[in-house]
Amino acid sequence: MDCYKLEIRQIVDYPRCRIYREFIQTLIADRSIRTGGSSGLFYFTVLCSYANFRTSYRRLDGITYTIYPGERLCRVSELSQWFRTRFQHQVFHILSMLQARGLIHYTRLGHHGNLVKFSIKSWRKHNTVLDYNCPSQKETGFFFLPIATAVELIGTGRASEMDIVLDLWISTVYKDQQVQGSEIGPVVYFRNGSGNPLITYADLSRRWGISRSSVGRLLKKLDKLGHLSLMSFPGRTGSVIYLRNYLSTMFQISDILVDKAEVAMALNLKLTIPDNSKTECEAAACGNICVSESLSSVSKTHIYMIVQKTVQFLGRQGIACFGCSKAKYMLYPLSGDCQGIGEGGGGTAFKLDMYCGNSAIYHFELCVSQQAEAEGGYSDGEK
Repeated sequence: MDCYKLEIRQIVDYPRCRIYREFIQTLIADRSIRTGGSSGLFYFTVLCSYANFRTSYRRLDGITYTIYPGERLCRVSELSQWFRTRFQHQVFHILSMLQARGLIHYTRLGHHGNLVKFSIKSWRKHNTVLDYNCPSQKETGFFFLPIATAVELIGTGRASEMDIVLDLWISTVYKDQQVQGSEIGPVVYFRNGSGNPLITYADLSRRWGISRSSVGRLLKKLDKLGHLSLMSFPGRTGSVIYLRNYLSTMFQISDILVDKAEVAMALNLKLTIPDNSKTECEAAACGNICVSESLSSVSKTHIYMIVQKTVQFLGRQGIACFGCSKAKYMLYPLSGDCQGIGEGGGGTAFKLDMYCGNSAIYHFELCVSQQAEAEGGYSDGEK
């Protein structure tokens, strides 16, 4: 019997990005993220989200209009609501800007020019067109946005907060072997050919046309609002950005909590253990973590940290017991026959038991291996 394996990915080689209309509706309604700017990425994406994917008809002011795939007929007041502008002349300025860049074509209709019919010029090239006629829903489904167009728009002027959110979203990759750290979660990668998602505020400042201080304030704001996880590393290393709600929106699966230590390991970055870690670990050891006295090959401070990280990781897998204050954890060394179970045949093997009362309810095997000290390696020498 044939077996099939489903893989969910968003990789660098894809020339376009799938955008869900429901996600765009959420952005339009989110008043905590400001619009404006001059790049036009948000405005163009909004127009794409309302474009027809099949031929339909709409009757306005007593006249029935035929709307073909990639087109949309609407009132100027609707466009003003979508663009979040106060005046009609602002709407026509945005439309004229996008038309001058060769992305759309629009025409004013109606007795007083209060109707607008626009068409996305490259719609048939990047989106499937259905030949039969029926109503076209605007709040459900998805469309494809070419990444080259998004990059071109984001680089033509000062990006707004909404433009930047979309740029981060479109630039995100997931489980791509060409990009480090993408196996852990959906990471922002600006396709510079390096395969490394680390980015500096100076690079983002040039990309978005804003100052470095504005970049820092905006990323921290989006982190606080729950749009992303910003992980900064010391020195000139840079930062890594992971999107929080990407998987649930794009693939309808549970989102992943990304740990900074995991990211540092994936990117071969140095991590230093803070001075107060010993106090915290000793406090945990006095509570629910018990370590065998025979474990002399690895420092107790590091052992406690390993157990804590393991418990946090397993707790994120949905096992409620790992969040219980009554749970107890016991770590034992395994016999010499079990040594070398890790990749490459090296390492020290341990057994981690989780107790509820006097009964062991979960059993795990861990392997701690020594990592050679090298440029970009772990400063504590352990993996």
